[in-house]
Amino acid sequence: MAETAEKSPRISFVSLGCPKALVDSERIVTRLRAEGYELTRTHQGADLVIVNTCGFLDSAKQESLSAIGDALAENGRVVVTGCMGAEPEDILKAHPSVLAITGPQQYESVLAAVHEAVPPRHDPFLDLVPDQGIKLTPRHYAYLKISEGCSNRCTFCIIPKLRGDLVSRPAGEVLREAEKLVKAGVKELLVISQDTSAYGQDIRYAASPFGDKEVAARFVDLSRALGDLGAWVRLHYVYPYPHVDPIMELMAEGKVLPYLDIPFQHASPTVLRRMKRPASQEKTLARINAWRQAVPDLTVRSTFIVGFPGETEAEFQELLDFLEEAQIDRAGCFKFEPVRGAEANALADPVPDAVKAERHDRFMRAQQAISARRLKKKVGTRQQVIIDQVTPGGGIGRTKGDAPEIDGTVKVAARRPLRVGEIATVKIEAAGPYDLAGTAVGF
Repeated sequence: MAETAEKSPRISFVSLGCPKALVDSERIVTRLRAEGYELTRTHQGADLVIVNTCGFLDSAKQESLSAIGDALAENGRVVVTGCMGAEPEDILKAHPSVLAITGPQQYESVLAAVHEAVPPRHDPFLDLVPDQGIKLTPRHYAYLKISEGCSNRCTFCIIPKLRGDLVSRPAGEVLREAEKLVKAGVKELLVISQDTSAYGQDIRYAASPFGDKEVAARFVDLSRALGDLGAWVRLHYVYPYPHVDPIMELMAEGKVLPYLDIPFQHASPTVLRRMKRPASQEKTLARINAWRQAVPDLTVRSTFIVGFPGETEAEFQELLDFLEEAQIDRAGCFKFEPVRGAEANALADPVPDAVKAERHDRFMRAQQAISARRLKKKVGTRQQVIIDQVTPGGGIGRTKGDAPEIDGTVKVAARRPLRVGEIATVKIEAAGPYDLAGTAVGF
């Protein structure tokens, strides 16, 4: 019994939702490890299960409720956190036996719930946590969250209700975290937030110390400083505001990757107005063209919603026309889902599910053709490829134009063993609708 009493308590962790939620999970896990808790991959045998939920769409809520149910069935002791925790009544209705529920970003409340259920047994001589914290991504890349919340009021979104208005981290704090990650071996920093280009607005772009200088909390200043750390810097969730234009200079200099993830959501001005999004298609097209003139190898990725309430066939055709004219490299498409608490639910003329499905199919077929044409142009070129996975005779990696898990991959043949995290020069020899293939050169 004495031997059992000395064992560290074991926690099983489930992280659902977007990369921003994954960063929240990493922070919780880092704190738990620092307090002496062990992590286990299985619910059975764990002292407690933590489920970090997603509550943005009804389908995501169902996935979260299912994960909670699985954890209860396998373990019985469950603490719930994350976006769905902002509306605990839905969780309690389905699973009244959970031990505790906390909302998003409530790290102290999660830890307090864990402490109450399973008190820590910390041994400072044994429980060592690396300076960069515990990462749930592979060692060679990491998500870097620069702010919490969002001050936009898009009619289809409830993120401000779940996570609050924009709260930017001081630039010095972000850069110190990034520096630790790079020193620990991270080769790619994926910058994330709800609205990355709005970074610093809430704190009036206040400067903070980093090393021997002061860095302003501005999107371009932070990006420049991150680029000086020597890792790939990939920008996600960037709204096409005019002050994004100076980022092109950093891309041309090689400070940040020639990649922009911009959630356009639609292209019809009338739909965008109903969404309460920037609604000038002409200015957006002109800006994309100007960006590509400045950075010819720029990759633009985006997400779009079809079947938004009131969307007519003519408005959907505007979206397809925009897709063709803008030549978006990578695009995801979602069928509109009503989300409880979203303003869009009250809009007139909901689109039937069958029409949503048909438009989604047409969108994806159009985008696949665009993607195939743009990737075909890369055949014969040499690309820098970061290796994510080693395979017999080579590996699987990504170009500078591909983010992990959401974009395409490169199948790499090599004459010598590749290493995960290595950045190899690859001659592209074949292209499909989404992926590339080639041979590593230079060795």
